[in-house]
Amino acid sequence: MLSRVANTLYWMVRYVERADNLARLIDVNQQLLLDFESLDSERLRGFWQPIILSTGDEEAFNKLYDETGSHEVIRFLTDDPRNPNSISSCIALARENARTVRDQLSDELWEELNALYLFSRSDEAKKLIASDPSRFYENVRRSAVTFLGIAASTISRNEAWEFMDLGRHLERADKTTRFLDVSSYLPATEEGTESVSAGVLHWTAILRSCGAMGAYRAMQREINARGVADFLIFSKDFPRSVRYCIERVDISLHRISGTPRGAFSNEAEREAGRLLAELNFGSAESIFESGFHEYLDALQGRLNHIGGEIFETYVLMPERVQTSPLPKVATFSDVAAWHMEQQQQ
Repeated sequence: MLSRVANTLYWMVRYVERADNLARLIDVNQQLLLDFESLDSERLRGFWQPIILSTGDEEAFNKLYDETGSHEVIRFLTDDPRNPNSISSCIALARENARTVRDQLSDELWEELNALYLFSRSDEAKKLIASDPSRFYENVRRSAVTFLGIAASTISRNEAWEFMDLGRHLERADKTTRFLDVSSYLPATEEGTESVSAGVLHWTAILRSCGAMGAYRAMQREINARGVADFLIFSKDFPRSVRYCIERVDISLHRISGTPRGAFSNEAEREAGRLLAELNFGSAESIFESGFHEYLDALQGRLNHIGGEIFETYVLMPERVQTSPLPKVATFSDVAAWHMEQQQQ
């Protein structure tokens, strides 16, 4: 497979996954604020600023907006064309990537992504964002899930699929850590408010953002910080947990290179395998002892590093190839000797 095609498929799915996760994050945060009707405007802004901080786009946001209110944050993350990570921008980038490799995609997959793109640019979408944003985000989530379902049903399990699966799980792991990291930026509860209740509502919102409420409740766990962190980081079975996603990343990388798992042939495989080993033996207790935000911040850095190594391994020409000397031109005697050797064999 051409490196350009692999990179395009990889980013196409990452952008769709990113749009899906942003829609989940904004919608659930809006629902959460309905339980805090007594908040004044200052504290209300304090519940939107963590969304920007957790996405890592605070610098770009501060250049475009003077205030951190609900209208500004929703506009920035939903349909602001100046933000390359807004939902509309991600959908447009995913569609553009898909357009350049249509021969690698099924007709159904292209039609679904193109329909999502047209919806995000339509007057109907603008009206929904203004009057019924929850319905807009629901449409984005459903289209993203449908896109991934069609991909799973119509794409052959070859290198193209592995690069798509690689991008999906790496992006999903990153967004799960950012959902969890929102708690690090939330404003402190006022005196006299029920902090325990507020904490339960917040961690419930995080579970809903990841679509994990049903799976978490099935384990009959109490909703608290340690339980939710343990489930969304270390679960071996839930498909949005960090550990599950990194295992899928490790599997895809080894299938692409053909190297057996447990060994590595490039830096991306080495970093993914090392991180997976740490997650296999990690615990929520050790995370909170060392610092929850610090752990998540370091984890996001390692995920970015794995993404960078994937790019250098499969997209950029390796340095050793770039600096290698030109091959020796074969002479007639060399060719004759080679033919003689082949005939003898």
